[in-house]
Amino acid sequence: MLDTPKGLRIHIGLFGRRNAGKSSLANALTNQRISIVSAVPGTTTDPVEKACELAPIGPVVFIDTAGVDDVGDLGAARVERSKTVLEWVDLALIVASAAGLEADDRELLDRAKELGTSAVLVLNKADLHAPSEALLAEARSWGIPVVVTDAQNRTGIDELRQAIIRTVSDETEPDRPIAGDLAHAGDAVILVTPIDTGAPKGRLILPQVQAIRELLDAHAKAYVIQQDRVAEAIADLKTPPAFVMTDSQAIDDVARQTPESIPLTTFSLQMAYAKNDLVALAEGTAALSRLKDGDRVLICETCSHHPQKDDIGRLKIPRWLREKTGKNLQIDIAVGKDFPDDLTPYAVLIQCGGCVVTRRHLLMRLRRAKAQGVPMTNYGLAICYLRGYLERVLSCHPDALAAYRAAMAKAE
Repeated sequence: MLDTPKGLRIHIGLFGRRNAGKSSLANALTNQRISIVSAVPGTTTDPVEKACELAPIGPVVFIDTAGVDDVGDLGAARVERSKTVLEWVDLALIVASAAGLEADDRELLDRAKELGTSAVLVLNKADLHAPSEALLAEARSWGIPVVVTDAQNRTGIDELRQAIIRTVSDETEPDRPIAGDLAHAGDAVILVTPIDTGAPKGRLILPQVQAIRELLDAHAKAYVIQQDRVAEAIADLKTPPAFVMTDSQAIDDVARQTPESIPLTTFSLQMAYAKNDLVALAEGTAALSRLKDGDRVLICETCSHHPQKDDIGRLKIPRWLREKTGKNLQIDIAVGKDFPDDLTPYAVLIQCGGCVVTRRHLLMRLRRAKAQGVPMTNYGLAICYLRGYLERVLSCHPDALAAYRAAMAKAE
């Protein structure tokens, strides 16, 4: 469980005013000292993450955030960071004083409701102030679970765990399968996994591992090969494979070796289906056909890695963009969880597959882009468009293909 990647874990954030007891609650819930506890307000400055297991949910990440009433310029930056986390966590624990709700607490409750973020209201430090009937009535009026706790003495912690378990079980939407939806028992599936400078030594990248596991769960047969063995592998099979899934960077070689009668897709495109809104991203891909000289493009990577000599985000996609469009483009890179508040300077956003973050995180980015009228696509869709194979790979998803064609017709 502790080896489960963060992108496949339920993310639970703790939010509230300074000195509300968020860090004490985080420590009590995880049975570990993940955050420094102090009577001095503002001890937690940046979000602190701790991966652990919460039975029966399984792998989770607790995120202890800075107080939303922090002060000064630096404090304001911390508050914005905390509010950003509220946008993409699966569950928000809004920690308030059992003495009464403050304006900041009510603002958090309103914001969670506006965002559609599942929440539990925690009235903490009940040893100092037993909650009044009026406070309990107001707390329940928000329509979310309410738990009274004293984190220091561990009072109410078991009740809080049960509230977390019920809320996650009832309200959290799991990721869709990356490959399992396309395969049935007995199907043969060819997975093309190039071993290049970007491949981790001795391992496969996460989407490839996910696909293999899902195909095994579906009782399908997974044939894992490199890109120079596609035609050979197809010829070896007595019946054609149900589909071929390839790393997007190998799409040229794989498409040439795969007959048109065999469905073809990519790991990154399937990640867009599993963890994002594939229809919206396919529609956004049409914006690549409208790029003009001087346009700005933002490439968004959710992981922080050392750039490789053939780095897909920093080198290959920019090169292919300039080759395809023939335009002088300004291409910026956003790395990790940094994501600009103002997206309007950009003509299009190109998001990576997002294997290290949650589906809610990627949907938050898409929601922001839509709100500002900026189209978004992802690596797999963009690469297949730039290499000339997008309609072919979208044939596995007719609704996304229709959205892309409609957007392209409108652009023309």
